[in-house]
Amino acid sequence: MESYIELKEIRIHAYHGVDKQERIVGNDYLVRVKVKYDISAAAKSDSVSDTINYAEIYDVVKCEMSIPSNLLENVVYRIMNALKSNFPKIEGGEVEIVKIKPPIAGDVTGATVFISF
Repeated sequence: MESYIELKEIRIHAYHGVDKQERIVGNDYLVRVKVKYDISAAAKSDSVSDTINYAEIYDVVKCEMSIPSNLLENVVYRIMNALKSNFPKIEGGEVEIVKIKPPIAGDVTGATVFISF
């Protein structure tokens, strides 16, 4: 049986980008995190100590998003590593970041970088 915790559409204003203006003004981002782990202990015990606390997952995302980077690739990689480091129960997962208004001369709803681990 596969089991996951997923946080969807975490809305964060952050300062990532190659352009100087992006680093000053910032942009709005949507982050999605999905982590795979064995829920059997938590399902049986009904205790938060037997699970991966999704509030703590959020805190990891918020912390990593607060560190400015040129590339979203760097940010998704850092989030992935921080999750794996902080939560040894994680067996795999996904991190996706969407830059809501990328500096593109065109009509796009966002630019996305995704990593699966």
